[in-house]
Amino acid sequence: MKTNISEKSQVSPVMTLFLIHAMQVGVGILGFERYISAIAGHDAWMAVITTGISTHIVLWIMYRLLEKSSGGDLIALQQELFGKYIGWGLNFLVLIYFLSFVLTILRTYIEVIQVWIFPEFSVWALGFIILLLAHSFVIGGFRTVTGICFLSFIYGAPLFIVKYFPLQYANFSNLMPIMEQSPLAILKATKVMTLSFLGFGLFMLYYPFIKRPKQSKKWAHFGLLTTTYTYLVTALVSYVYFSQGQLKHTIWSTLSLWKIVSFPVFERFEYVGITIWLFVVLPNICLGIWAVTRGAKLLFSVRQKIIIPTVLIILFISNGLFQNRIQVDTLNSLISTVGFYFLYVYIPFIFIYQCVLLKVRKPS
Repeated sequence: MKTNISEKSQVSPVMTLFLIHAMQVGVGILGFERYISAIAGHDAWMAVITTGISTHIVLWIMYRLLEKSSGGDLIALQQELFGKYIGWGLNFLVLIYFLSFVLTILRTYIEVIQVWIFPEFSVWALGFIILLLAHSFVIGGFRTVTGICFLSFIYGAPLFIVKYFPLQYANFSNLMPIMEQSPLAILKATKVMTLSFLGFGLFMLYYPFIKRPKQSKKWAHFGLLTTTYTYLVTALVSYVYFSQGQLKHTIWSTLSLWKIVSFPVFERFEYVGITIWLFVVLPNICLGIWAVTRGAKLLFSVRQKIIIPTVLIILFISNGLFQNRIQVDTLNSLISTVGFYFLYVYIPFIFIYQCVLLKVRKPS
């Protein structure tokens, strides 16, 4: 099943950097420090580095898989490897996973809004507003979604600068002693850290929409490198500001750091930060919805513009079913686990399977 994409629907290879980065920096960066610190203590920042390195390996595998495939994307690849019916079933499961990933992002961001800004605001109302906004971008096609991914990089950059404020109160002894934890603890923290890096798996669905995809490799890896750097700096700033004891009771550490930011015109900067962060989270949701509807179009042979409203309704209803923090945490944990096995077990498995299959089919 060859995927033919017109050049006017494709984007420049350099945009791969923003597509990769936009799907990895979202709600996860607002509070990941607490979770990995609970496992790896002072050495939790090392888990960010190991996660970053591992994603480069997985991305290399993805490129190899797609380059050897005659189809061009994950949907075609799985049907090519496993046949029409098994491949269809696997593709359906992958789309369910990606849809659940989008739901996790949406519901977690709404949780942030409810906790920090509007405690009494309805989950249904917030979900409707965000999904309506997402629809206006997704309906414009892949190039429009790529544009919002690029803009999110621009909008989010100033928030990186405000990390200077907590550094004024930094206690670098909080990072000591280094290498206190065992390698196993670092690996366990790496697994937890995976949730924040999961989004680049969508790359296997929008790969055909990149012009000269072989030239996009360096930009894709640079996108991963940028993400790793962003998370590493965020983790280090939090760890030199908060003690280990304080982190145990700080759910949204990045948001807590925003509370100490002081500008003459902003009394509560965290409100400004959360509002700006909508334009960082929105590309996560838009690109995820686009990828799911694109995959569904190929599976069910239905126009993508017809599928988009259906997916939005599913997300809207599913979002409203999660009414408290415990349920949201459970959803995050579940998607993190599924995503870990998808990236680090399933993708390498089909890579090995493809290599064996191509070798067997190769004429002697």
